[in-house]
Amino acid sequence: MDEHKITNNAQAVRTMQAIISNVEKVIVGKRYAVSLVMATLACRGHVLIEDVPGVGKTSLVAALARSVSGSFKRIQFTPDIMPSDITGYSAFSPKTGEFEYRAGAVMSQFVLADEINRTSPKTQSSLLEVMEENTVTVDGQTYDVPKPFIVLATQNPVEYLGTYALPEAQLDRFFMKITLGYPDDKEESKMLDRFKGRNPLAALQAVAEGEDIIRIQELVEEIHVDESINNFIVNIARYTRAQEDVQLGASPRASLCLYKAAQAWALYNGREYVIPDDVIQMAPHVLEHRILMKQEAAIKKIRVPDIIAGALKEATGAVL
Repeated sequence: MDEHKITNNAQAVRTMQAIISNVEKVIVGKRYAVSLVMATLACRGHVLIEDVPGVGKTSLVAALARSVSGSFKRIQFTPDIMPSDITGYSAFSPKTGEFEYRAGAVMSQFVLADEINRTSPKTQSSLLEVMEENTVTVDGQTYDVPKPFIVLATQNPVEYLGTYALPEAQLDRFFMKITLGYPDDKEESKMLDRFKGRNPLAALQAVAEGEDIIRIQELVEEIHVDESINNFIVNIARYTRAQEDVQLGASPRASLCLYKAAQAWALYNGREYVIPDDVIQMAPHVLEHRILMKQEAAIKKIRVPDIIAGALKEATGAVL
C-alpha cells in the first residue's frame, strides 16, 4: 500500500473523528447517528433526519455546520414558502439594465431543510435538481452550488395535520434516513448539566475547512470494493424487488448509495477496502426509506426492516 495514501487516509479519519467529537459537545450520546451524517457528507449525499420533536435534530445540523468552516442556511418550511425562496429568482437591475440572478437559500454549503414535509409538493420538488445535480436552474440559466454541499432535512413522523408526505422520487434523493431517539437516563442527565448555562452551540468552533471535506470525499472514492462486494449489494437490492409484499423495491440509485456508504464506512474505520460488515451496517439507513410496502403487508405484520433483514441474511449466505 502506498505510504502517502495511508497517511492521507489516516488524516481523513482524524478529521472525521474531530468533527464528530465537536458535534458531540452539543448532541449528547448520539455518536453513531452523528457518524452516519458524517458518512453521508463524505459521500456527497443528503440526509433525512426523522424523529419526534425535541431530540436534537436541528441542533445536530447546526453543530455540524459550525464544525466545518462554511456557509450555512436554514429554511423553515411552511405551506406558504415558494420554490423561488429555495432556488432564487431573476430580478431586473436598473443599474445594468439586465435581469440578474438573486440567490436563494439553497446557495449554501450546508442547507437545513427544517420540517420539509410542512411545505407543498411543488416547493418540495424545487429541491430535486439541486440534490441530484448540485445545480440550480432559473429562467434557463444553470448555477452551481458551492462545494461541499449537503441538504439535511428534518421531519416529524407523528404529526400529519398540515403535512405533505414526501413522494418516492424525493425520498430516493436522500442518501440516508436516520433517527436520533430519546437519550438514556445518564445521557439526559449529562445533557441537563451541559446546558445549564450558555448553549454550547453558541461557543462551538470550526475544526475543519471545506477543503478537508472535499479531500475526504475524494478519498472515499478510492476505497477498494471487491467484485464479491458488488454482487453482495446487487443481491440485496434484487431481493427487495422480488418480495410479494413489496410494492417498490430498492432502486439502482439505492444500490449505488449503498456501495458509496460502505466505502465511507470503511474509510471511517481506518480501512482501504470494503468488507461485508460495512454493507450490513449501512444497509438499513440507506434502504429503509426507499422501500414501499403493499397495504396487505400491514395485515401480515411485515415491515420494511423485516425485508431488509431477509435480504441481508440471504445475500450474506451467498457471499460467504
